[in-house]
Amino acid sequence: MATFRERALNEAASHGSARYYSEDRPVSEYFGQNVLDLDKMRGYMSQKAYEAVVASAKYGAKLDRSASDEIAAGMMKWAIEMGATHYTHLFHPLTDSTAEKHEAFIKFKDGKAFEKFNGSALVQQEPDASSFPTGGLRNTFEARGYSAWDPSSPVFLMDGTLCIPSVFVSYTGEALDTKVPNLKSLHALSEAASKVARLFDENVASVRVNLGIEQEYFLVDESLYNSRPDLMLCGRTIIGHTSAKDQQLEDHYFGAIPSRVSSFMKDFESEAYKLGILLQTRHNEVAPNQFECAPVYCEATKAIDQNMMLMIIMQKVAERHHLKAIFHEKPFDGVNGSGKHCNWSIMTDTGVNLLSPGSTPTKNLQFLSFYAAVVRAVYRHHYLLMSSVATLSNSYRLGGGEAPPAVMSIFSGSTLYGVFQSILNMSDVKESSDNSLESIKIVNSIPEIFPDNTDRNRTSPFAFTGNRFEFRAVGSSQNVASAVFVLNSIVAESLNDFHAEVCRLEEAGESRSSAVMAVVRDFLSQSKDIMFEGNGYSREWELEAERRGLRPIKNVPAAYEVYHEEATEKLFGSIGVLAKNELDARFEILSETYVKKLQIEARVIGDMCLNHVIPAAVKYQNVLIENVKGMKDIFGAESAELCASEMATLKSISMYINKLSADVEALVNARKKANVIEDMAERARMYSHEVKDMMDEVRDSADHLEMLIDDEMWPLPKYRELLFF
Repeated sequence: MATFRERALNEAASHGSARYYSEDRPVSEYFGQNVLDLDKMRGYMSQKAYEAVVASAKYGAKLDRSASDEIAAGMMKWAIEMGATHYTHLFHPLTDSTAEKHEAFIKFKDGKAFEKFNGSALVQQEPDASSFPTGGLRNTFEARGYSAWDPSSPVFLMDGTLCIPSVFVSYTGEALDTKVPNLKSLHALSEAASKVARLFDENVASVRVNLGIEQEYFLVDESLYNSRPDLMLCGRTIIGHTSAKDQQLEDHYFGAIPSRVSSFMKDFESEAYKLGILLQTRHNEVAPNQFECAPVYCEATKAIDQNMMLMIIMQKVAERHHLKAIFHEKPFDGVNGSGKHCNWSIMTDTGVNLLSPGSTPTKNLQFLSFYAAVVRAVYRHHYLLMSSVATLSNSYRLGGGEAPPAVMSIFSGSTLYGVFQSILNMSDVKESSDNSLESIKIVNSIPEIFPDNTDRNRTSPFAFTGNRFEFRAVGSSQNVASAVFVLNSIVAESLNDFHAEVCRLEEAGESRSSAVMAVVRDFLSQSKDIMFEGNGYSREWELEAERRGLRPIKNVPAAYEVYHEEATEKLFGSIGVLAKNELDARFEILSETYVKKLQIEARVIGDMCLNHVIPAAVKYQNVLIENVKGMKDIFGAESAELCASEMATLKSISMYINKLSADVEALVNARKKANVIEDMAERARMYSHEVKDMMDEVRDSADHLEMLIDDEMWPLPKYRELLFF
């Protein structure tokens, strides 16, 4: 066996199950110990400073600079007591990852050391903005950017550093991250949803978004991972023939969690609990070595921050167990990829889930109002919503008959779908004589709406699941905020329109109940084409979706063009989430990121073929040649018949070596041709149409050679080893 692969397999064989987690006390005793939440903060500062933090964290009040020094001193005291030596502003640049710049608490003066952390350092930090994509937003020669504390998300400790969740903005104040537009979208949604909620309960003051984020991932032994240049550099296998056995027996999903994986899970769960992340489930997923964990839902900003923290924790803990956690959406061809299902709901400050069907006509009417607004929002901006999850890595997964289709639809379930059909067919709304909202009948035969209890449609990218919507198209490596701020924004716009239309009808003399019901029916009528209860994987649905005017994501660069569309600019501008120059910047950053990632993949596949595949093929080719020569020496003329199989194999190997060499050269030329294109959007399109297609040709030849070459000579860990070892 090739030395490289043999060494990796031997090392992997030595990595057994180990117990690293040390907590032997109930989770309740150490849950959140590394988080400085509001309750703990009370003991580290004056009542006045504490009230300033509460006002900022809970109600968005601007933090008084006069209190910031005391707040910072309290944070530092707690952090040092917990063993911290540094602090950092932790922010989310437009890279689907986190960024941090660590600074020490320790200071020196007159030869003496002391700890100091002042308010200005807490509130704002100045990392080099040139280190992160900006999309041309820096309009000065200075590469400035500012990270600023987001009090709505608590500070925490990680690896001896006080981590301060922050926003990241340019020198001139434009958003350079995913957090700023998300915070703005949450504010816009709260205002819009509160207005509609007050049609039913005047006591509603605000509405918050709750998220439950399901994280899927693969685990691979680190020795095998390190022996695959494509996994190391790209996060996925760019070449590799599928294993004879993969997921076709459906035995992994229902099987017991392997002991080595179980140890890893217990370890990272313990670390997550210390950071206040309440993980609820852990289980195998469909593909071999694929798993999932899911926390309990919480407020959106906190949930997003916790998901990014969780991914960091999982990667760090995996190293203790000689494993690699892979978040790429499609690391292995031929088996299911990984997603990050996003469970989205909205709740009033009075404790009412606005997407939960009720037991009274009033509650049902409220539920239908918000449901109709969401449906209309998704219908009007379905392409924008799908574009929010369009990345190179997610494109390998979406639309592949294993994950949500590349075209948006909404699954409601048979019960609700039947209610909607009845509403659309109603000629009038019956009310009692006193015009009370309480007495309205949504559908004459259905006084109470029950959540549909049938099997959920797993082919739907956006499904209603009882009291929330589940957005299933989000990629496993993505920062959820990129999709959530789009969803929040489109729903906010729809709710504003809903409220305005109800008010117009009331002013025209209609009763509130009749007005609300009329707008519900109108919104559902406008948006009925987005509702689909069937198989989203079917060819029939593709044709039907096209007939309905639903736009599929055909390629990623084309999807980004939606950020230049008038409807998109109007949407984000009207609710104050993103200005036109910020949308333009995101378009540039997304296009550039797509190109860079595909550039890396194209270079890696070329290098692997030239440095690993072809040399192994030539080596085996020479073995066969020597064998044929020996047979000829022994058997003479009979050798032609006796060596027919070897000769056929030699011919096939030679053919694929020649084809592979030519394809790699063509790939290099395609890259060179694309790289001279100055316009980044056009370059992205070139990479999508030509470079990406050429990579498929290269892979096909490489995978054929893998099946022809002696297993002992193949240099790279194979799929059966990566997925089952």
